[in-house]
Amino acid sequence: MNDQTIFKTSQLEAADAAPRNHTANPTMGELISARFSRRGFLQGSLAVSAIAATVSPLALLTAQDARAEESGSAFSFTEVEAGIDEAHHVAEGYDADILLRWGDAIFADAPEFDPTAQTAAAQARQFGYNNDYVGYIPLEGSSEHGLLVVNHEYTNPHLMFPGLVTLVEGEMTLNPLTKEQVDVELMAHGGTIVEIRKVDGKWQVVKDGQYNRRITAETEMQLTGPAAGHDRLKTNADATGTKVFGTVNNCAGGVTPWGTYVMAEENIHGYFAGELPADHPEAANYDRLGIPEGSYEWANFYDRFDVSKEPNEPNRFGYIVEVDVMDPNSVPKKRTALGRFKHEGAESIVNKDGRVVFYLGDDERFDYVYKFVTAGKFNPDDRAANMDLLDQGTLHVAKFADDGTIQWLPLVHGEGTLTAENGFASQADVIIETRRAADLLGATKMDRPEDIQPNGVNGKVYVMLTNNTRREPGQEDAANPRAENAFGHIIEITEADGDFAAADGTWEILLKCGDPSIADVGATFSTDTTVNGWFGMPDNCAVDSLGRLWVSTDGNSPSGTGRTDGLWAVDTEGPARATSKLFFRVPVGAEMCGPLFTPDDETAFVAVQHPGDGGDDWEGFGRVSYYEDLSTRWPDFDDAMPVRPSVVAITKQGGGKIAV
Repeated sequence: MNDQTIFKTSQLEAADAAPRNHTANPTMGELISARFSRRGFLQGSLAVSAIAATVSPLALLTAQDARAEESGSAFSFTEVEAGIDEAHHVAEGYDADILLRWGDAIFADAPEFDPTAQTAAAQARQFGYNNDYVGYIPLEGSSEHGLLVVNHEYTNPHLMFPGLVTLVEGEMTLNPLTKEQVDVELMAHGGTIVEIRKVDGKWQVVKDGQYNRRITAETEMQLTGPAAGHDRLKTNADATGTKVFGTVNNCAGGVTPWGTYVMAEENIHGYFAGELPADHPEAANYDRLGIPEGSYEWANFYDRFDVSKEPNEPNRFGYIVEVDVMDPNSVPKKRTALGRFKHEGAESIVNKDGRVVFYLGDDERFDYVYKFVTAGKFNPDDRAANMDLLDQGTLHVAKFADDGTIQWLPLVHGEGTLTAENGFASQADVIIETRRAADLLGATKMDRPEDIQPNGVNGKVYVMLTNNTRREPGQEDAANPRAENAFGHIIEITEADGDFAAADGTWEILLKCGDPSIADVGATFSTDTTVNGWFGMPDNCAVDSLGRLWVSTDGNSPSGTGRTDGLWAVDTEGPARATSKLFFRVPVGAEMCGPLFTPDDETAFVAVQHPGDGGDDWEGFGRVSYYEDLSTRWPDFDDAMPVRPSVVAITKQGGGKIAV
């Protein structure tokens, strides 16, 4: 970042970046077109696009409103009205309580939050910034007492620090950050592990919890698996290639069946600055990941983020990080076997043969869907026996065919094109350059794969594809009429024979997102979806204990969709399939992250990220938003407080399961 950079947003997640995948591999849009043009125009949920083309939008929405209560939906709640304002909104009959805010103390001896006198030492003892993934690990099997684990993805300095913004004729620029402010950013990244307990129906933080911990961008970590110790991971500070400090840009994540917390490192490119010579051995590798971008100013004060001084440092980021939450002194481990790319998440399921399968998205336009199958089997009776399962197994990348089948291609050194002749001397090289290895295998280019959630109830796997506005015209047809996929879609995978470790399976489109009342958009929500129920840009998702799908979004806006992001309940079965209902919506400028349900389904935790980041396109504000002049002061609504990313606990008034 320089003094002309306005801010870092979630759209640093490659929303407007030039595509990094220059292979000729087919795109998902081309495959969808080919597949459904063969199967016919009016089939399944795709029929709505034909209806929208022949029935007026007003008539369609009126019919939707009338039929919504008769749809046979698996969800029972009164839908929230879509819109935009300064506050959050939840379905009638529910409470949405702020549980944790940026700067809240998570230790008994932590200082109180003072936004005008922030220090790295204080931030290291407080809840971090921009909460994204939320997980829950029960203590003694309880749904009312457990550990909340939360990722802190990135920082927005224009919302965090006073006196940083200069306005010139309504345009905003940032003054350079001081070292002290950079140090606060380092401590605001990473993750939080904190004990929580439900008391009289309301969740509380246990500040003296024995497991409470902050993970930051300076926490010591161990590199394990195939790439650990490789020469390409060695630096001046670590001649072994096995020790690294910190984790960054932790977007989605997961909780393993053995009760550890996994954090996905996503957009690592923004943290590195400097320049490599064009003929440097890592130049092509880094170009494939957009390194260095230099959005952050950390390289101004720390040589390890300057690739001209530490050219191997970026190879030590872009992994899945595993944390043993039951030992607050444990060293987190970067599990290199799960690949190196812009990881969105790592949701898992125990396969019927005992192996554990992790699904992984690479969040960039034209990149890939992956899964990792452990070599060893999960032992439910011996936690210690599971602690290194992620160091051995097979990483696969998805190839979608136009006949509705999917192949999972193993990324194994020596197999197919992954040989020394193509620059892969070992499995370590395959891991370090996972994207290039997948390119050579002919994987299918996807429209920003984000969260991927296996469903243990119905045996399906749901893939969130946020958008891809760089899909060129010529890839559309009657069943997939959208060039420039602005609103994203959701894919449903069925693994062969109900075997999540299978080498093949089938796939369907659950729905294509956007406003179904506009025929040209080509959205495929069911006709029972109301005017409030449709959404764009699916991002994170969750499956509750009943097997129901919940989808959160990133990118809805006043100028884009006329609504904020939120949490939608999406039917996947029966006549209500592809029906969506709005359950919770965020304040202006915010992104909806999480979501997460307790095992008893009586609490939904959601994370509200970067509230107040924007407002110039909202008629309720109409100008740029920054620390001194914010489009919302959620959640405190106190003139002395800035906006604060927060985790919200949603419960039914009087108790009971959510949406039942």
